[in-house]
Amino acid sequence: MNKRGGFWDFLAWIVLGLILLWLVLKTTGVINTPDLITYAPYFGAVYLAGWAMKKLDTAVDEIKDLKKFKEDTIKEINKMRTVCVKNHPK
Repeated sequence: MNKRGGFWDFLAWIVLGLILLWLVLKTTGVINTPDLITYAPYFGAVYLAGWAMKKLDTAVDEIKDLKKFKEDTIKEINKMRTVCVKNHPK
């Protein structure tokens, strides 16, 4: 199942790229920033952590739905098997 990422996935990758660019520029001394802006990547990292948790939560919900579907399908098959044996004994 290969589906393209949505807006939030795209935004998360942009934020991650900007954090990386900022870290490279800050490390090389190209930019000097005040303390408030210095902590901006940490805010971005918190955003990325929230994004990852949301994706994980969505995946868990989908797995629960798949398990329920599997159990319902097995029950339906067993019910059909029982009806078939009652109607067509050997």
